[in-house]
Amino acid sequence: MTTPVVAPADPARACVEDNPSHSRFDLWVDGELVGILGYRAADGVTELPGGVGALTDGDVIALMHTVITEDFGGRGWAAVLVREVLEEVRVRGVRIRPVCTYLRRYLGTHPEYLPLLDDGLGELD
Repeated sequence: MTTPVVAPADPARACVEDNPSHSRFDLWVDGELVGILGYRAADGVTELPGGVGALTDGDVIALMHTVITEDFGGRGWAAVLVREVLEEVRVRGVRIRPVCTYLRRYLGTHPEYLPLLDDGLGELD
């Protein structure tokens, strides 16, 4: 029995979109929704009606959870999603509070994103 070869994530096939109505970023691959990264305002408000696009310099967002569908898991798609989200918040000047354990591990190996951490958070443990 032959094990199928699973192709690694190819960021060129991906599109990450802010989905304010569901308080999350959606990861689309070849037109299929394969992952999400949920968020909320750091002050505990669940919804951000305008999404991350409505936030301004210095606002803080809590990044809650990263989920990739089983068929796309283990290939690096979570990293593609997280990197795109971090780039989006960097451009907007938004600070983050990483609740998601995957995101916290990602930040541990990508120190270039540590300046995005909310000052009240301190260092990652």
